[in-house]
Amino acid sequence: MNENDENGPSARVTRAKAAALTTDVSVPAAKKTLQTKRTTTASTGAQRPRAALGDVSNVNKTDSAETKAGKKPVAAKAGLTSKATVQAGAPRLEQEARCQAPSLKDTSLQAEEPPRKKTELERKTRTIEKIAEEPAVKEAAVKEAEVNVKEALNDAVQDLDTEDLDDPLMAAEYVVEIFEYLKDLELVTMPNPDYIDHQPDLEWKMRGILVDWLIEVHTRFRLLPETLFLAVNIIDRFLSAEVVALDRLQLVGVTAMFIASKYEEVLSPHVANFSHVADETFSDKEILDAERHVLATLEYNMSFPNPMNFLRRISKADNYDIQTRTLGKYLMEISLLDHRFMCYPQSHISAAAMYLARLILERGPWDATLAHYSGYTEAEIDPVFQLMVDYLHRPVSHEAFFKKYASKKFLKASILTRQWAKKYHHLYVDSSDQGTYVKDGQ
Repeated sequence: MNENDENGPSARVTRAKAAALTTDVSVPAAKKTLQTKRTTTASTGAQRPRAALGDVSNVNKTDSAETKAGKKPVAAKAGLTSKATVQAGAPRLEQEARCQAPSLKDTSLQAEEPPRKKTELERKTRTIEKIAEEPAVKEAAVKEAEVNVKEALNDAVQDLDTEDLDDPLMAAEYVVEIFEYLKDLELVTMPNPDYIDHQPDLEWKMRGILVDWLIEVHTRFRLLPETLFLAVNIIDRFLSAEVVALDRLQLVGVTAMFIASKYEEVLSPHVANFSHVADETFSDKEILDAERHVLATLEYNMSFPNPMNFLRRISKADNYDIQTRTLGKYLMEISLLDHRFMCYPQSHISAAAMYLARLILERGPWDATLAHYSGYTEAEIDPVFQLMVDYLHRPVSHEAFFKKYASKKFLKASILTRQWAKKYHHLYVDSSDQGTYVKDGQ
């Protein structure tokens, strides 16, 4: 602090400063004066000369203005140390310096220990993190391998949509997105596969008889295949939501066929025709009232992804072979009669039907192109495939269905497939699983 500053906290002149201003004394004399003042304030009695080595000059002391302001002097502890060194002398200082040297060394060693411990901790932490990351690394490796397999399969897939770019009816620009949407939609429109549990008056056998009769009605009216699949889907979705008595089950079937024909056909049969095929059991008014009730229960949602669309998509990879597709239609309609197929999406059933048709006709292996356009590999098709082979091996239980596909129009598909199943059933289906179907009453 500048003592000549007028704005300083204090302009008081101490006794030591006054002595320095009036008398030109040496530094030892000034030290003696300060020592005399210290011993006087301590009231020790006799004045004792201070050793030169133990002296503390005025440079180490704070200004009196700072002391007066209440600040603690920085060199207060140094003054105590100086008092101890006055009694011991210079050799004592050297001895203390030699004794303090190892402690300084120990301090430096202690300061070096934390980095060593920290390094060990980091090493353990890295080991733990590496162990924790092993599953993630393995999972990443598996994913990378799957990506490589998919890329290899994609390289082997033939692009069959490019040749249809010039045909606007094929919608080749949007065909991939369309079928992705249909696969998402089929999960929404799937019925409850166990709805028979809350139907006290119904059994799976009764449902099979109803669908077999609807196939006969469908053939008599010469309706489209899409109409039949939509009608059965409407029946299953309605029975999943409503409890129906046994004497009203046929009314549900007739109404479902009437609704489906309105949705799919260009010219649908009149309601009186459906009343007639039901032997006038239900009047026109009853069918129309049932139609309103069924549509309200289903919330007018008729957006059912028909399996015929998926079958035609796979048939494109099969070079539109008419025999394979005809057998595929027959095998696909098995899922309408057998309730065990109800838990599988329509795209899955279509892929299994085409796979089995190609196997029966010996059309070659299920290559990457067929797997790509169907969306299912051989391993994924296997459960549905086994159900189809098992149905073909059993005795005929649905006469109208078997008779429909025994004609030349459908290449006698029902006869051909059952002959094949008798020969090769044991190669694909375990005989121990056959009791379930018989137990259910089918």
